Amino acid sequence: MERYLRQIVFSGLGRIGQQKLLESTVAIVGLGALGSVAANLLCRAGVGHIRLIDRDYVEKTNLQRQILYNENDAEQHCLKAVAAFNHLSKINSEIVLEPVVAELNAVNIEQIFENVNLVLDGLDNWETRFLMNEFCRQVGIPWIYCAALGSEAMSMNLLPDEKYPCLRCFLSPESGSAAGQSCATVGILNMATGMIAAVQVAEAVKILTESTAEIRNGLFVADLWNNRFKTIPIEKDSDCPVCVHRRYEFLRRSGGFRVTRICGSNSIQISPPNPVQISLETMAKQLAKNTDTNNQTKIEVSPFMLNFDNGRNRFQIFQDGRAIIENAGDEMEALSLYSEYVGL
Repeated sequence: MERYLRQIVFSGLGRIGQQKLLESTVAIVGLGALGSVAANLLCRAGVGHIRLIDRDYVEKTNLQRQILYNENDAEQHCLKAVAAFNHLSKINSEIVLEPVVAELNAVNIEQIFENVNLVLDGLDNWETRFLMNEFCRQVGIPWIYCAALGSEAMSMNLLPDEKYPCLRCFLSPESGSAAGQSCATVGILNMATGMIAAVQVAEAVKILTESTAEIRNGLFVADLWNNRFKTIPIEKDSDCPVCVHRRYEFLRRSGGFRVTRICGSNSIQISPPNPVQISLETMAKQLAKNTDTNNQTKIEVSPFMLNFDNGRNRFQIFQDGRAIIENAGDEMEALSLYSEYVGL
């Protein structure tokens, strides 16, 4: 335990607490501004198994706040889960780091969260948060909500005990998506994301080491620019659809293709109704055969992703059938391009 000596001598942890961290498994969903900080801190703190979950790739605009990545990752459009794994492996080779290139959904959530002790929220969309809230409450996994926009940030521990509130006790799908704001329209300070992710990890360490007296209750809110910090008490909703009535609408959702605009970019993600397993090598050969192989067309295949550039649109196609399409004018054009080139 030599590398953790400065942590072990802290009275709140000690050797017993460090051993609990080493025996823990944490899933981080989203490896952007929040998740990249959380992953870095948990890796250095010695959490024994970290599952790194992200659907996206590194872009130059990420580098202002997503601390694990560098210019080379952005130039190569490296997948965030893979880039995070590569960088963290050089920091701590004595723990298990597991990259998962996927979009968390109702079909794969049980498999992705298998055997985890805690889930950290590094997301930028509400639908996946509500899905995560339902699953974690249903199976009894604690998770920590975390979000940031502009100079404001917030975090809350969501514990599975029946006496504690869940996310739906104080947020509805309508209120979560009503603001219509994103980091692309409002901006984001890296100090806000770094600070709130550190707060999130501090609570994670308390939960994993069972330091129950120190675990914070309520919604912690901070505005770094205007120097405002407070903790808002949150009561359990006696009529909550999730933790009282056990109605899991997001877990039971199914239907057609999902179309999602990627925050802070000109990209649109298309997800099939149900994940599939496709051969990227086979698809690359089909694209090469059926498209004009002029100087503008480029096709590259990696173990996790197929990059396809037709000269106007760039596609990142994944094994589960998802595709991220750049420069599509709107959702309908993105669906049309997906049908034309991916064909699922």
